[in-house]
Amino acid sequence: MFDALYLGKTDGGFSAARRRIGDDELAAATPEADVTVRVECSTINYKDALALTNRSPVVRRWPMVPGIDGAGVVESSSHPGFAPGDRVILNGWGVGEAHWGCLAQRARLRGDWLVPMPGELDARRAMAIGTAGYTAMLCVMALQRHGVAPDQGEVLVTGAAGGVGSVAVALLARLGFRVVASTGRVDEADYLRALGAVEVIDRAALSAPGKPLQKERWAGVVDAVGSHTLANACAQVKYRGTVAACGLAQGMDLPASVAPFILRGVTLAGVDSVMCPMPERREAWARLARELDPAHIERMTTVAGLDDALRLAPELLAGKVRGRVVIDVNR
Repeated sequence: MFDALYLGKTDGGFSAARRRIGDDELAAATPEADVTVRVECSTINYKDALALTNRSPVVRRWPMVPGIDGAGVVESSSHPGFAPGDRVILNGWGVGEAHWGCLAQRARLRGDWLVPMPGELDARRAMAIGTAGYTAMLCVMALQRHGVAPDQGEVLVTGAAGGVGSVAVALLARLGFRVVASTGRVDEADYLRALGAVEVIDRAALSAPGKPLQKERWAGVVDAVGSHTLANACAQVKYRGTVAACGLAQGMDLPASVAPFILRGVTLAGVDSVMCPMPERREAWARLARELDPAHIERMTTVAGLDDALRLAPELLAGKVRGRVVIDVNR
């Protein structure tokens, strides 16, 4: 038996609670899995918060154990790439949505979904990074792939006090970029400067409807917000700059024009972390282990227990959670 967060939905309504689950029940719920992992740490992301509060139809199968991220040790495996004792990381692949996830002390997963944990990391640090940090690295890789370099000017990070934004600020600053952080929590300015931002601006400067083409400022952008913020960011990007879009905190819409793309050659690069091919995942995690300052990881991280995830979920959706939250599943 092990502890897990358990989501249920019946004619009587939605429920979310900590529950004891047996290994037989786990096996019956995950017949396609070929690796059993003793989860040490998970985390709570925006998508987890939606699942835990039932605010959006994220969960596609009921009942569900949420948790799109996990890190721990392989207990048993019939997958050729993993053996008992291997340390692994899980991000995405529909886990916590259509497949039982990692807000639990044990998970059964497909080996094809797992990334070997880099030697520089342990479970706590890996989950302090989590999908948010891994997504931030994919965004940085997208900017670099499209030729954005530190000598080309400032880089904007929106939603900067959140999980993706915090890691993006730290990574870009470490790589020598002049990072401008946009946030709705201006009281977090000192925190963002400590991560490496050279300037902190109020999100209100970007969140209202704006002109389709505006004064050029940004060599590149990491956007976790969407909607008017993304439209304005695109309108302010320099000639042949790139925007890496990975989030929708403001909305899924994009009230923009084609002007930045056809008059300035701006690239809008979509970044998906859920189904990202394995070679890019491994590259992202290898770079995170090397390039993300451990001191910054500590600065942006708090640790909580399984029960705390239920309390923190609505706070995260309301934008009140700074940086990253690691869930110690044994607490």
